[in-house]
Amino acid sequence: MSKLARLRILPGAVVYFESVRYQVIDLVSATYLIVKNDEGKTKTVKASDVVPDLKQSVAPLPDLGIIGAGKWERALEIYSAIEPLLALGNNGRTRADVKKVADAVDRNIATVYRWIDDYESTGLLSSLIRKARKDTGSKRLNPQVEEIIQQVINELYMDPQRRTITKVAKEARKRCKQKGLQEPDPETVSNRILEISEEQRMRRRRGSKAAAEHFDPIQGSFPGADFPLAVVQIDHTPMDVILVDDVNRLPIIRPFLTIATDVYSKMCVGYYMSLNHPGALATGMCLSRAILGKESLLMALGLDDMSWPCWGVMTRIHSDNAKEFRGNLLELAAKQYGIIVERRPKGRPHYGGHVERAFRTFMHEVHNELPGTTFSSVNEKLEYDSEGKAVMTFDALEKWFTLFLLGVYHQSPHAGNDGLPPIVKWDRGIYGTDNGIGTGIPMRVPDEERLRLDFMPIITPMPTVQRYGIQFNSVQYWCDALRYFISDEDSNLGNGKARYVCRYDPRNLSKIWMYDPKSEKYIEVPYRDLSRPPISLWELKEAKRQLKKESIASTNEELIFKTVDRMRALVADEAQQTKAARVKRQKQKQWGAASKASSENTKTSNKESPQTESFPEFEEFIPFDGIREAE
Repeated sequence: MSKLARLRILPGAVVYFESVRYQVIDLVSATYLIVKNDEGKTKTVKASDVVPDLKQSVAPLPDLGIIGAGKWERALEIYSAIEPLLALGNNGRTRADVKKVADAVDRNIATVYRWIDDYESTGLLSSLIRKARKDTGSKRLNPQVEEIIQQVINELYMDPQRRTITKVAKEARKRCKQKGLQEPDPETVSNRILEISEEQRMRRRRGSKAAAEHFDPIQGSFPGADFPLAVVQIDHTPMDVILVDDVNRLPIIRPFLTIATDVYSKMCVGYYMSLNHPGALATGMCLSRAILGKESLLMALGLDDMSWPCWGVMTRIHSDNAKEFRGNLLELAAKQYGIIVERRPKGRPHYGGHVERAFRTFMHEVHNELPGTTFSSVNEKLEYDSEGKAVMTFDALEKWFTLFLLGVYHQSPHAGNDGLPPIVKWDRGIYGTDNGIGTGIPMRVPDEERLRLDFMPIITPMPTVQRYGIQFNSVQYWCDALRYFISDEDSNLGNGKARYVCRYDPRNLSKIWMYDPKSEKYIEVPYRDLSRPPISLWELKEAKRQLKKESIASTNEELIFKTVDRMRALVADEAQQTKAARVKRQKQKQWGAASKASSENTKTSNKESPQTESFPEFEEFIPFDGIREAE
């Protein structure tokens, strides 16, 4: 379990409230706690308003997009080695404990202490990644040495005798020395081993049965879901209701719902609703909502009088076989925060039963309460006119769903909880009972803005910084900070312009975020022409497709923005005529809300510590292949 997942508010914990140091005296509930400052004065505060006592001089961390798979695996190996020491804490572990781990991994005791210090300074997996040497890439491994390393790995490591990486490295060095070749660094041998998939390594070293037990899901009740946020299931479904547009109140389409459900309590810890097919962005937004607080979301919906006391990093995410979690940056983002991602194999729907039951409950309520429902099947629908009866706008549906979620679903008895409502089971798991100790209140993520960015997509291929700035999809971006990167060259290749990791929000392209590897921080870069209106990636792609049809070059930025304006005007004129045009108009409204929310969130984050959440409401345009209808 990652430090962020283990970081809980319990009596005795040190926290910061309004930049003042306090010690937790007692938990009033799963939402409030009593704290005492250094002068002995006590007060009752919201758990959502305190931040953890992480070390103040935390070193910047690299962007996930520039970390190789081998480095990630090495960091995971280090974490597995020191995890028992982390669990003991500073007061519980002894030098003998640390020496035992150091001997087991064949490292100096000072190295293990450094690993512990690096990890505890941030609670993030990437803090264990070895810093790149300045001469990295200047030399290539001799092919003969590479061949010997692979031979030794196949003969000694990938064997049921399960020899350690250290012994394999020693044997590789010995064979190279015998042939008069340069001996490889043990870290190089380790990296070659870690490039082999974990499943393949386990299958060769421990056998097919052990690999199946580890990587195949267990039948029956969900294993390991013994406390809040131990396991969170996430999935998508179309909602069984037809929406109407805001302007003409005419029917458009069914929205899509992504939810994250805590298996232990059956609480919905996060959701994301959109008019577009779900994909990696919907999953990332849902996870961000699940991990972060819900205050600004409830305020935006006009429901700030309601309570949704769910936040914190989960231990495991259980998902369907969806492509958004297959070897991409979303999976890396999960690993960064110590979240284990587990997938449900095809043909085993019972393994996702918790989230599926939640979908059925939600859709049952839709069928019974909302006009314009499509029901679950043609047989149930009969002659009901779904489009003719439709009255719900997107905003109204989202507010209705949140009301039902917080005021009904979380408060109602649940068979899977032995009749306890999800909110009661959650509170007991957090706060404890007369018969058991609770886990404590999950601590808020210290850097919420960084977490949001870690779940955002990256521009590919990575762009260079030119004299005009950065170009993405024929649109130019510039800020004064970029002038220091114009002359940078690729340090690995020794020629050509340096390329940089840049993240973007597909719903609002008015700015991008460039990662500076020197300061290891993000630089916010707006349009070069600040008079340009915010547009979505969906609109930009549509404009370029339209220009291509007209045989006009689609790299002219001025023409692209003029085309977007024409498209918006056309959609407005045609909204009363066709359903497709009304759908586009409604998506434009969501995109507009995204732009506004993003700007307000940036202003808030500049003025306050990152304790609030603002989530735009426009989804990405990429279709999702694995949507299942709720039963």
